Amino acid sequence: MDVVASQSVQRFKNDVGVRFQLYNSLFTSLPFHKIEKTGILLSLLSSMCEEGYEKGSSPVTIIEDFFSRHTSLTVPREQLDLLFRFVQYVERQVVLFDALEDASYKKINDVNGPGTLKQLMAAVVQNNREQQFDKVLEDFCVRLVLTAHPTQFYPGSVLGIIRDLSNALVKNDASEINTLLQQLGKTPFFKKIKPTPFDEAVSLIWYLENVFYPAAGRILNELKNQFPAIAADKHALIKMGFWPGGDRDGNPFVTTDTTLQVAAALRGAILKCYYFDVRRLRRRLTFHDVEDIMSDLERRLYEEVFIPGKDAKITDKEIISILKGVKQIVIERANGLFVSRIQDLISKIEIFGLHFASLDIRQDSSIHEKVFSQIAASPAGLLPKDYDSLEENEKVKLLLNLKQIDTASIFGDSVVRDTVEVVNAICAIQNSNGEQGCNRYIISHATSVLSIIEVIGLFKLNGIDNDEINVDIVPLFETIEDLQNAGEVMKTLYSLPEYKALLERRGKTQTIMLGFSDGTKDGGYLMANWSIYRAKEELTRITRQYGFDVIFFDGRGGPPSRGGGKTHKFYASMGRNISNKEIQLTIQGQTVSANFGIIDSAQFNIEQLINAGVSSSLFADRYPPLNGKQEQLLQELSSYGFDAYVQLKNHPQLANYLYEMSPLRFYSETNIGSRPAKRGQQQTTISLGDLRAIPFSGAWSQLKQNVPGFFGVGTALKRMEYIGRFDELKQLYNESLYFKTLLDNCEMAMSKSYFPITAYIANDEQFGDIWQMIYDEFALTKQYIYKLTGHDTLMASYPVDKLSIRMRERIVMPLVTIQQYALVKLRDGNSELEDSLREAYEKLVMRCSFGIINAGRNSA
Repeated sequence: MDVVASQSVQRFKNDVGVRFQLYNSLFTSLPFHKIEKTGILLSLLSSMCEEGYEKGSSPVTIIEDFFSRHTSLTVPREQLDLLFRFVQYVERQVVLFDALEDASYKKINDVNGPGTLKQLMAAVVQNNREQQFDKVLEDFCVRLVLTAHPTQFYPGSVLGIIRDLSNALVKNDASEINTLLQQLGKTPFFKKIKPTPFDEAVSLIWYLENVFYPAAGRILNELKNQFPAIAADKHALIKMGFWPGGDRDGNPFVTTDTTLQVAAALRGAILKCYYFDVRRLRRRLTFHDVEDIMSDLERRLYEEVFIPGKDAKITDKEIISILKGVKQIVIERANGLFVSRIQDLISKIEIFGLHFASLDIRQDSSIHEKVFSQIAASPAGLLPKDYDSLEENEKVKLLLNLKQIDTASIFGDSVVRDTVEVVNAICAIQNSNGEQGCNRYIISHATSVLSIIEVIGLFKLNGIDNDEINVDIVPLFETIEDLQNAGEVMKTLYSLPEYKALLERRGKTQTIMLGFSDGTKDGGYLMANWSIYRAKEELTRITRQYGFDVIFFDGRGGPPSRGGGKTHKFYASMGRNISNKEIQLTIQGQTVSANFGIIDSAQFNIEQLINAGVSSSLFADRYPPLNGKQEQLLQELSSYGFDAYVQLKNHPQLANYLYEMSPLRFYSETNIGSRPAKRGQQQTTISLGDLRAIPFSGAWSQLKQNVPGFFGVGTALKRMEYIGRFDELKQLYNESLYFKTLLDNCEMAMSKSYFPITAYIANDEQFGDIWQMIYDEFALTKQYIYKLTGHDTLMASYPVDKLSIRMRERIVMPLVTIQQYALVKLRDGNSELEDSLREAYEKLVMRCSFGIINAGRNSA
């Protein structure tokens, strides 16, 4: 460990570890729900878990020993009541840990070091790349898309406490900390009612207002202070995207009304931010000739934000024009006093406009198919009766020449009707929030040219011709097969005159989304990542060949098993053969709070992405593209990993294993998200094909067996050693940032696995061989990663992250133990368990699930 890393680890131990023990002891001594010593009993259970698993005890043995040794409780209902209290305690312990990490963020992370904006700007100056830097920033941007996959959202009240607690911890205000801990103890975490898509939007708008808005302003100011002449106002360096309210993929609760409601909320939220900034600014701009201008601007914003029914009149261009005029007056007549604050607000408006975040529309291709099948079956006569049996090219011709239709008279299915009618909502949002407010339509499970053309057909059904479509149509390629076929699909699409004309009007740029979550579920960790890399290379080459630019939108902002982890390093490693015009990625689940939960962390992580993208253009020689021999090596490695993963995926008991031994069947009852756990009709049986990727990876996470993040890696590495190519992999690991990051993220997923908790399954008649299969692969992967990296522990290159994960996993261990205990009780009890007790155990599983997901930041 180098000196800098060692110092960071020591700071983490002092500022987070020691202080957690101190404040946790205070927290556990607080009276809680009329049960004395609950916190102290939890500490005893935690110790028994650690000791018990080291001795090979099962969760049931540990819990039963705990009750017999440390309590007088013998009635199951009383025991369950205490276990529920433990769940509530652990949730609050993790909030305390979150707040401590947030409060110490600047001390632990080098906010001016490698990967930051300051480091990038220094490199630009030192290498005399100012002109090239300006050129890159003309069209480069980082687009962060907050998704409707809320695998961790605290209620707004808890978010507020975390923020206040972090501030109190920074100030070491013991009295305030004590008060806030008491408030935390009495504030509910559990959502008794399933959130609506609008509720999810409100949760994420909190982050937009309180984190992304100020963080983006800081970044732009820092850039313009160093390079005043930079043309950052021509193209926003940072853009925000938004899925709640627009993402319909498998979510029947998202309607056109929801979409319009969320768009209005986004517009109202950003105008409110501008209003308060203008109000604060007006208190400083008390000079002659500007005071009245600022007062009038404040009044107009107030009327738009706070007066119901007020017609929207002001535009972002008008606000910028007013502020630029004020800025000029201040420069000329007030010696530029407070001009930096004026520029800060202008920069924010240039980023966020009146839309705050672009609302993406997303729908599954199967729903589009239903739209046109139902039209063909109707008496409207727009499509032939035999439409479904036609060849794809014939369908494409028909859809490109569709006429407008009255949707109310044809579609009985509300989801299908909404799919057509949402086009009018897109147009309405563009009128109120600007074109940026809603200008992308994403197609899940895009498998063919027809998948894309069907979206054009939707616009034509609403009377909108090709040359009036102001939307980017974005195919989402997810499965391994779809990724492999993506190049041929886009070739055919680029050859269609009508589609080429659309791209010409949309800046000669095609956006393509690539999905990591479904890729890892379909093909395993290695094959998913490698298939996406190869698809990017091929799609870049093909798109450039046809005279267009391509932008890749990555569904990879979650934990490592869903493509997350050290994301910025993947982008830095792409090389010149992969388009890097923009960096676009989803920010989902725990990553929202883990990487963007406070202003400091949001600024740091956005800067890391900016640095990665800009550096790969300015300093392309740092990370040359993989050569043919290296690509062949990774292809072979991935194919061996794929073979191993497919064996597990095809195991006849795998679906049952997840259903019975993990909390998967309770996932949809946690009331965290509005989306069903499965696409299509909800059935009592489980199919891996229908199961969403997030519940899939989430179930493995709660089992502490993060299969999507490592399975097949050990087998693949061992096979490469067997055929004499292991030394080549070692060389590749030392030379390729891409391959190193791939394995770094694998190590992170493995660090969050802990097999002693489920070791009892090894003796189970039905599932013992599956557990052993998974554990053997885990042990093999660890063994060969050590061989490859030369380390003797996982995550040796990231000691602070490793320590944070270890401490978090210790906090959550009682929850995972309690959950497994309840699952075993349910399974062993079968039909003999009385209904009320069964219901209590089921609720305990669900509450633990909620707690692990909601509390375990970056839990998978």
